[in-house]
Amino acid sequence: MSSGNALDQDGAGRSTTRDHAFYRFHLPHAHLSSVFGDDWFALKAEAFARFFGTPVFLVAQTVIVGVWIVVNVAGWWVFDVYPFILLNLAFSLQAAYAAPLILLAQTRQADRDKAMAMADAQHREVLHQASEERQRVAAEQTALLVQMLKQNTELTATAKALAERIESLTAELHRHILESHEG
Repeated sequence: MSSGNALDQDGAGRSTTRDHAFYRFHLPHAHLSSVFGDDWFALKAEAFARFFGTPVFLVAQTVIVGVWIVVNVAGWWVFDVYPFILLNLAFSLQAAYAAPLILLAQTRQADRDKAMAMADAQHREVLHQASEERQRVAAEQTALLVQMLKQNTELTATAKALAERIESLTAELHRHILESHEG
């Protein structure tokens, strides 16, 4: 992988300091550099785009439009007559800036989601590898235990055979001693 990727590995295939867990759990979002940058404009534009969907914005816009229409229809201060051309211009201007700002926010969020998904996938892969390693070690230990049980069984059989041989030799020696004392 390229050196700018959070999934770098050294020559031996081990993860380097750009390990996903380092970024995923220790420095949240430190690895998320947006294509639009993290400068003041990008951050403020994203915050403003997020503000467009809030109840505060919708209620405030509704109140402003209502006051605009009432002031112009009642004739208190007429600055935009009935078809409300200036109001339409204001909405057009708002839409002209809102659409790119919303797209900017969505793109930045998509970048963050993609990076988090990659970090999560990498984390799942590491967990899977660790699980496979534990299974491999458990299988090796099980095989070793089975081998040790076989050796133990063989040693027990050998010890039993030797004990029986000692017992028969002891009995034979005892019999030989008794015969030599009697005769």
